[in-house]
Amino acid sequence: MNMIELQLFGAFSELVPERVLQVEVEGDSVADLRRALQVQLAARWPTFRSGLLDYSAFADEERVLRDDDALPVDGRVAVLPPVSGG
Repeated sequence: MNMIELQLFGAFSELVPERVLQVEVEGDSVADLRRALQVQLAARWPTFRSGLLDYSAFADEERVLRDDDALPVDGRVAVLPPVSGG
């Protein structure tokens, strides 16, 4: 079990004032984090636009992560919803 400190941006930042969630993840990939966050969103914020997660990216301190990438060793990840504009 991995405990991930998830920094929230965009629409996700409206979930908690601290803009940080602790997410318990079974597994060690970004895809596992995405699944765990989906469950947490449905349980804690059922009216949140959870479909937004399907189009959001995850990043560590250095790069955007793909779903098959391993979670960072330091356990810190940001969720980045899609943006529009120039």
